[in-house]
Amino acid sequence: MSKCYRLAVPMVAALIGVSAVSGASAAEVNLYTARHYDSDERLYEAFTERTGIEVRVMEGDSDQLIQRILREGEASPADVMMTVDAGRLWRAEEEGIFQSVDSDTLAERLPDSMRHPDGLWYGFSQRVRAIFYNRERLDPAEVQRYEDLADPRFEGEVCIRSSNNIYNQSLLASMIHHHGADGAEEWAAGVVENFARQPQGGDTDQILGVASGECSLAVANHYYYVRLLKSDDPEDRAMARNVGVIFPNQDGRGAHVNVGGAGVVEGAPNRENAVRFLEFLASDEAQEIFASGNNEFPVVEGVLMDPVLESWGNFRVDDLNISVLGENNPEAVRIFDRVGWR
Repeated sequence: MSKCYRLAVPMVAALIGVSAVSGASAAEVNLYTARHYDSDERLYEAFTERTGIEVRVMEGDSDQLIQRILREGEASPADVMMTVDAGRLWRAEEEGIFQSVDSDTLAERLPDSMRHPDGLWYGFSQRVRAIFYNRERLDPAEVQRYEDLADPRFEGEVCIRSSNNIYNQSLLASMIHHHGADGAEEWAAGVVENFARQPQGGDTDQILGVASGECSLAVANHYYYVRLLKSDDPEDRAMARNVGVIFPNQDGRGAHVNVGGAGVVEGAPNRENAVRFLEFLASDEAQEIFASGNNEFPVVEGVLMDPVLESWGNFRVDDLNISVLGENNPEAVRIFDRVGWR
C-alpha cells in the first residue's frame, strides 16, 4: 500500500510553523492543497505507486495557504500548491507564489486554454458553470445563453450565489472578456433585477431552490448536480430529477468552465518531483480519477468519464485561456459592488 501524509491546517494551526512538513527529500513532494475531496487520496497513492515519491499533504483554504507560504518565506517546504478556480490561482500568482515550468509533457497533454501563458500554473480538471431549470415550470429552449438570465422575462425567477463567491466572479470575468466591462455590468444588473431571493447558500442550495419551485432558474457548477443524482438520500435524488441542466452558449463561444489547477511553488525544495507530480496530473490515470472521484470533466480528450457525464454527450466549452479569468477578477468584483449584487 502506498503512503501519503495528510495534515489538516485550520486557521489556528497555520500559525504554529512548518515543522510538520519540513526538509527536502529525493523521495517526496510537499503538496499544499485547497482541494478537500476524499477521491484526491487516490491521486496521491497512484502517483506514489508509479514513481516511488511520497506525497506529503498540507490542507487549508486557498487564501490561508497563500499566506502560509508567504510567511514561511525561503524556508517553506511547499513544492506544489493546488486549488480550485482560476481566480484563486491568479491570487497566488499575484503574490509571487509560483515559478515558471516548461514541460513538454504538459504542453502536449493540456489544451492551450488550460496552460498559463508563462507556465506558472496549469488546469487539470474542468467545472462547467451550468444553468439549471425547473422541468415543470420552464421550457429549456427559452434559456440557451448566460445572457438570457438577465432577460426581464425572468424577473423573480433566478437563484444564484453571492458576489463574494469565486465561481460567480470568474463567470463575470468571462463576461467582461466577451462583452467588455460595460456589457458585463449591464448583464450583472439585469440578473440582480431577476433575483428570486437574495443570494444565499452554496451551489447545491441553488439547485434545490429550482427543484422546490422557489425559482425557475439557477447557476451552479455541474458536479453539485451530479452529487444529488447519486445521493444516498432518496429525497435528494427525487429533487434532482425535477431539475434539468443546460450547457449555455452552444451556438457561440460555449459553456464557461473553470478549473482545478496547480503550480510549482517558487523555491520548491523538491522541484523535480513537483514537476513530475504536475505531469502525472495530466496522465490518463489521474484524469480518470478527477472524472470518477469528484465528477469533474477531464481536460485531456478521450479519458473515460463517469456515466452521468458521458450521458451528456459532447458540448462546446469556452476556450478562453483561464488566466484571463484571474486578470479580470478585480473588475468583476467592482461591477458586482456597483450593481448591488451582494
